[in-house]
Formats: sequence, C-alpha cells, structure tokens
Amino acid sequence: MPITLHCESCKKKIKAPDTAGGKWGNCPYCKHKCYIPLPPNEDEPELRLIPLDASEETQFHELMNETQSLTKTILKESTPLPEEAPGSTGGSRSAEEKEVIKSCILYLRQMADGNLDPADKTLGTLKKNKRSVLRILASMARAERPEPELADISEGVLQGLIRDVATKLG
Repeated sequence: MPITLHCESCKKKIKAPDTAGGKWGNCPYCKHKCYIPLPPNEDEPELRLIPLDASEETQFHELMNETQSLTKTILKESTPLPEEAPGSTGGSRSAEEKEVIKSCILYLRQMADGNLDPADKTLGTLKKNKRSVLRILASMARAERPEPELADISEGVLQGLIRDVATKLG
C-alpha cells in the first residue's frame, strides 16, 4: 500500500512506495525536497493528540508581556546616569542638551522601526546641533548598555544605525 503525503511547499498530494518511507524525495510537481514518513505499523497504537488549551496560551503570553515590562523597568532603574561632558561646569545637563539626546534616541528608534519619513524629519533637527549630536552619538556607541528606549535593538544594528547617522551628519 503506497504512502500518501502532501508536499510542504505546493500542498499537492503525493504517493510514494512503502520502501521510500523514512527517506527524502523531491516533489514531482515543484521539486521541493520532502520527507516521506514511515508507513504506520499495525501493532503500534494510534497517537492521540489533544488541542492546545487557549487559556494556557493566553496566560503564557501575559506572563511574557509582564516579564518584558519588568525587564524594561529594571533597565531604566539600573542605567547609570550619563557622565558629564568634558569642559562642562558641573551640575546637570542643560535643557537643550537633554532635547538633543531625546532627538538622537527618537531618530535611532524611528530608523530601527522602519519609520523612514519621520526619521528624515528628525535628522533635519539633528543637523542643527551637529557638534552636540556627534558627541552624544559617540558616547552612545561607547556605552556598555544602550538607552532603555533602545534596549530591544540588537547591539550590532544599533551600532550600525549610530555609524549611519554620524556619517550623514559628518
């Protein structure tokens, strides 16, 4: 009795000889490499499957969201305060410098999320404070931990985005 299966790629029904069970073969329609399952044994009991419990799946997703939220909170609390810029007179950063930092973070976030039009507008505001922006970007590139708003972006991507904006400004 031939083994009947469906191609994983084109979903067409395929028949294979019993001797092909447990081997790989190409679909005659789309040439996709398919695994041909072993024919069922008569003495083997039928495998009973049960549906997924929707409440367990919902609970799992809620727990994952809570974990992500807590992680972001912890990162915000444990992020060290940025060091004073060389040549500053002490005290906290000026309101203007804080706005430049926010704009840098906003630009990097927009680029990472693929929001290119808003990112282009943000880049225009960054060009007005080119020297400060380049200094802040260099500081972000050297930081061991990224800003909390950028923590979900992989380090390599974030470094690439920082180099890209520095090149655009330079």
